[in-house]
Amino acid sequence: MDVAPKYINREISWLDFNARVLQEANDNNVPLIERLRFLGIFSNNLDEFFQVRYATVKRIAQSSKTGKKVFAGRSATVLLKEITAKVIKLQSESLEILNGIYQEMEAENIFFIDHNEVQKEQEAFLKNYFIQNVNPALVTIILSNTQNQDLTDNKAFLVVTMEIEEEGGPPIYALIEIPKNTKRFIVLPKKSDGKQYIMMLDDLIRYHFHMIFSFFNYKKIQAHMVKITRDAELDLEEDVSISYVEKITMSVKDRMISDPVRLVYDNEIPEETLRFVMDKLNIDSTDGLIPGGKYHQRRDYMDFPSLDRPDLLYSSIPKLPIPGLSLEENILDAIAKKDYLLYAPYQDFSYVIKFLREAALDPTVKSIKITIYRLSKASHIVSALINAAKNGKKVLVQIELQARFDEKNNINFAEKLEAAGVRLIFGIPGLKVHSKICIIERIQQNKNKRYGFVSTGNFNESTAKIYTDYTLFTANQKILKEVNKVFNFLEVSYKLKKYKHLIVSPHYSASILSKLIDQEIENKKNGLPSGISLKLNNITNYPLVDKLYEASQAGVKIKMMVRGICCLVPGVKGLSENITVLSVVDKFLEHPRVLIFENGGEKKIYLSSADFMTRNIENRVEVACPVYDTEIQKQILDTFDLSWNDNTKARVVNQHPQNKMVTPKKGAPMQRSQWTIYDYYKNKLIQ
Repeated sequence: MDVAPKYINREISWLDFNARVLQEANDNNVPLIERLRFLGIFSNNLDEFFQVRYATVKRIAQSSKTGKKVFAGRSATVLLKEITAKVIKLQSESLEILNGIYQEMEAENIFFIDHNEVQKEQEAFLKNYFIQNVNPALVTIILSNTQNQDLTDNKAFLVVTMEIEEEGGPPIYALIEIPKNTKRFIVLPKKSDGKQYIMMLDDLIRYHFHMIFSFFNYKKIQAHMVKITRDAELDLEEDVSISYVEKITMSVKDRMISDPVRLVYDNEIPEETLRFVMDKLNIDSTDGLIPGGKYHQRRDYMDFPSLDRPDLLYSSIPKLPIPGLSLEENILDAIAKKDYLLYAPYQDFSYVIKFLREAALDPTVKSIKITIYRLSKASHIVSALINAAKNGKKVLVQIELQARFDEKNNINFAEKLEAAGVRLIFGIPGLKVHSKICIIERIQQNKNKRYGFVSTGNFNESTAKIYTDYTLFTANQKILKEVNKVFNFLEVSYKLKKYKHLIVSPHYSASILSKLIDQEIENKKNGLPSGISLKLNNITNYPLVDKLYEASQAGVKIKMMVRGICCLVPGVKGLSENITVLSVVDKFLEHPRVLIFENGGEKKIYLSSADFMTRNIENRVEVACPVYDTEIQKQILDTFDLSWNDNTKARVVNQHPQNKMVTPKKGAPMQRSQWTIYDYYKNKLIQ
């Protein structure tokens, strides 16, 4: 009899999450172009997984600490092989799904053509497109038997093999980098019969090999795609003479040529050519060697063109206003009277921008403080802060330069803010600042009054269109006094603060969360109302998992909505039979962190920037904010229930079979939570 494991390995659980994304690409009820885009998301997720998690496991496997284990008794070496096998299986499934989507697109009069299928009337368009848009951007390297190459991270390359005219002469190898800033999908002019043709950039390059290699006397030419993924860990130098910004900048550059952790290749590539490429890249291990189809870099499908086919896309939804809070009137005065909750993308993220723009212009506002983790490429948040500084406000910005894959973007914004007179702080050595907080100070009737907002997500107007997140606007002076304490800690990190309202990492989250769970256990024992409801991105912290197991064993009912990694195993008799874990994957990415404790009937509800991960508990500055307004509490409880009752896009996590879809019970109506939540807020406008 198999004994259920106490924990699920986090890397394996992450791959199970990405399998949920792949389910969306395989769902016939999802519009066809959206399915292609989900394939792109799946591929992009996998890229980041190999850059971060796989690379970490590989470093452990290669370290001198022999015998070191990675979760549940697995050695790092065994785990690498398990990951590779699972990824190969997922990649194979994704390719099968992609081929199925292509067939369905043909039924919609949309056809992909390769370099062997170009029609006579298409030649002129493709030739002109290649000359004008592609050829100037190509980087082509002729390889020799003596030089090694450092292929840039997460780029795709065509490995070209040319057989020359001289009999018995060695082949000539070349690498062509697929340009990142050139559209991957070339949409050809639509034909009179309504047929729409699309060509991949890779095939456009293949079609013009005769132009690229015109000076080589080859008798045969072929090309196969490879893609390299490198370790994304930043290596910060200890040189005290180098500024923090310089260290991050140098490390990001080094990342581009760091150790390779994955090589994806066309499985049609000749073995001799593959060995040659591996030798050039100094790859001597089969771990991370992933065979695939003709095309890689499938994350580009995230930007697949709409083709003027709204019938093959999700319909856009108008952003809803927040009742009582106008984008045309002074919202600071409205917040002074009561708290407001923004739930993006259902409601308009512009309220956050409006708050900061008002603060930048309002003569009674004296200062603004904000933490920044990830920003849009063209950020209105930054514009508002620069505007405030130019108007003489004291602006303090804590910007996290180590926000993974956003380092360069954040460095650029830091330079612009500093040039405008904004005071910057870069956090605390050893800690990332991941909290989502803002506070302003206003002088009213000769008194200093604070206003602010606390969010579960980044202040990023681009991702706010597709990530679901809560933002609480408040003028509660007790809460904002403690938010100000967090900023004081960021400025003077050796002085620890005490908090009555906020839960703040890294000093208090572990103990306070344990106490909150203990209280539910005590209430259950005493016959008082008890229960825990959690909405998280990830849960990997074993002490908190164990504490939830303890609560389950005491009879506390626990509902968990976990989008991503879940190391907890629910439904195990004697361990976790009172815990249920669901995951919703749909049009929007579920991103809020919400903590709900029954607390004997007097519910405690928190909105948090932190997941239940060790890094969030111990290695980051995080803030969980209590919600005291009863109307907002009801909104959070109602929307949690709508998510929990989803029977269209919810999956059951860490049960057999993994990722089984929740389906309506006999006679029950279909419930699709992202749709019902939108309707919930829409109905509030007419109440």
